[in-house]
Amino acid sequence: MDRIVLLPPGELRLPPSRRSVDLLKLVDQYRRFGPDVATMPPIEGTRCKDGILVINNGVTRATRAFRFGGPGVLVPVVVTGERLRRDVRHLPRVSDP
Repeated sequence: MDRIVLLPPGELRLPPSRRSVDLLKLVDQYRRFGPDVATMPPIEGTRCKDGILVINNGVTRATRAFRFGGPGVLVPVVVTGERLRRDVRHLPRVSDP
């Protein structure tokens, strides 16, 4: 069953298919929504080994929240599945440069 948790966006891991954010999408989202993260749809993620969450959908939203949301911002993440044996510590975080 899906459940929603609130997390700091910088701690979320990028999926293997994405090594960084699409800057054009990021600029477009910021232009449309500004720094407001309260009204954005939740990010979808999978819980992996050690409780680390990997983004399934919402890399740009997580990056916008991290860069422009201010200190202490938390984002809603819908945990859509668990792969508790999958080690994802090697994947970059949203907060990584």
